[in-house]
Amino acid sequence: MPRRPEPQARINDAIRVARVRLIGEEGQQLGITLTEEARSYAYGKGLDLVEVAAQADPPVAKVMDYGKYRYELEQKAKQARKNQTQIHVKEIKLRPKIGIHDYETKKGHVVRFLHQRAKVKVTIMFRGREREHPDRGRDLLMRLAGDVAELGVIETQPLLEGRNMTMVLAPTKNAGVRRDAEAADKLAGEEEVQGDRVGEVSASEGGSEPQPGAQVAEAEAGVQ
Repeated sequence: MPRRPEPQARINDAIRVARVRLIGEEGQQLGITLTEEARSYAYGKGLDLVEVAAQADPPVAKVMDYGKYRYELEQKAKQARKNQTQIHVKEIKLRPKIGIHDYETKKGHVVRFLHQRAKVKVTIMFRGREREHPDRGRDLLMRLAGDVAELGVIETQPLLEGRNMTMVLAPTKNAGVRRDAEAADKLAGEEEVQGDRVGEVSASEGGSEPQPGAQVAEAEAGVQ
């Protein structure tokens, strides 16, 4: 039974032209034929007649499973969206007269965001007479950029807009690399510990007990 066409989709009875250049279900060229005959051919195969080149003379129509065709297109589009790299932008706000402790805390946030491979928008907020010394904000931004230079590169130079000065840092190739390696080492360590525990259980089930000399050696090794 022929499927109902989706809106604006020219398939089956929605194809109104008298003749089409027909392409078979295997991609074979079947020549120019009456549209009605082409439809009958498609229906006889249990498939649909789909207009694939409406601007051609005559239009080109192909025999296919339209439902399967649409599904495959949706899956390809879904996979393409999945493969797209999503760029996240985080924001950190500072004051020109920020204290050392607060600066180190904010810098830690920037480092964490860059390790997450996110861009970081750093904003200096000026108040009152602080606006008379924008150079202090610029110096602070450049200091921060220098402190995280291994992980982030300046994408947008410090720019004063009203009461705020902003700078954008983008992650470098090194961002996240060490963290990924540390995560892998941690996982490998956990697997090794689990393996050791399995070995200990097997030894206890075998009824063997550690010798006093072995215990002393283990204790000395722990002290070292």
